Amino acid sequence: MVRLPKDQDVEIRRLGPHVTPMNYLLAILLPPLSIFLAGRPIMGILLVPIWILALFFSGGLTHPMFILLAWIVIFERRQARSGG
Repeated sequence: MVRLPKDQDVEIRRLGPHVTPMNYLLAILLPPLSIFLAGRPIMGILLVPIWILALFFSGGLTHPMFILLAWIVIFERRQARSGG
């Protein structure tokens, strides 16, 4: 069993340190799922139909906007966990 310092967040212990880098990669393919896994489940669920409609009607031109949104959410959650 790996021992972690006591000042680390409980959620990081449960999910593991590899989740955040993997979540950035997941955001490229499925931004709503990435937002859901970053700890914003309601935002992720609400974003799924908007993301699908945007992909359908714009032909994928809006996909970078959703990637950027997911990266911002992941970064914000990581900063909140680290206390900085």
